[in-house]
Amino acid sequence: MKDLQFKRHRRLRSSANMRALVRETHLHVDDFIYPIFVVEGENIKKEVPSMPGVDQISLDHLKAEMDEVVSLGIKSVLLFGVPVEKDEVGTQAFHDHGIVQEATRFIKEHYPEIIIVADTCLCEYTDHGHCGVIEGGKILNDPSLDLLAKTAVSQAQAGADIIAPSNMMDGFVAVIRKGLDEAGFEDVPIMSYAVKYASAFYGPFRDAAGSAPQFGDRKTYQMDPANRLEALREAHSDVEEGADFLIVKPTLSYLDIVRDVRNEFNLPVVGYNVSGEYSMVKGAALNGWIDEKTIVLEMLTSMKRAGCDLIITYFAKDAARWLAE
Repeated sequence: MKDLQFKRHRRLRSSANMRALVRETHLHVDDFIYPIFVVEGENIKKEVPSMPGVDQISLDHLKAEMDEVVSLGIKSVLLFGVPVEKDEVGTQAFHDHGIVQEATRFIKEHYPEIIIVADTCLCEYTDHGHCGVIEGGKILNDPSLDLLAKTAVSQAQAGADIIAPSNMMDGFVAVIRKGLDEAGFEDVPIMSYAVKYASAFYGPFRDAAGSAPQFGDRKTYQMDPANRLEALREAHSDVEEGADFLIVKPTLSYLDIVRDVRNEFNLPVVGYNVSGEYSMVKGAALNGWIDEKTIVLEMLTSMKRAGCDLIITYFAKDAARWLAE
């Protein structure tokens, strides 16, 4: 053996402190954006059946939720609204007293330092569950853009720090940027769902947000999961139109796309650790098949390693506790 020449890689794995010393990727609570589902009504705290540990909450429960978020050191939340009334154009999405707008005002009044990211879409608010205007069974692109811009401006007026349009209509960043600028919100950034696939991993979210399409699917506006180069075309368009962040959604099965986007652009890259990814881990953990803490931290670390600067995740509270340990 003395005459053999080979590398001693294990020298840098010899102890926990040695491994920590040379660790290349680090998770931090500041990396997390925590999604919250706010519903209209009173005294509502209802666990989403397909997402153990995730609740739909009414405004009167929002303070308790935010107290926990703040106590864990989480600095950013993503707000989704679940209205009582829905119509064909999603009027409650851009209503001055819509549920996201009211939740935003409440959080800004009581927790002014928290960064509020407002999901800007119509699917939770339309009676057909699609992300735009419908005519003859077709989702119309350009008429939908006007409504999305109205929604973004309404959310910014309520105090949202970041607008996050998730609809995947062509030109949505350009129209929303123009609408925000004309309304005096030049300094409000856009966190674009730049690369959003028509994924089966969204199923539990549609339970949480009540946003399942009532007919057809979203494959005419969300991306084909088989496509890679298309992701860069989509992201390039959004950068040219004024995006400030680029989201890749989902993340776990699309880490190659995260790395492509990270290598191509110098904007912050955001991974969305979506509901299906969450529910699979939770379900396996509840059955005792996996070690949830170890799996989750490994999964989130893989997203950071692939190139995510930020991670939207339903595991944010759990991960914050584990990291604090």
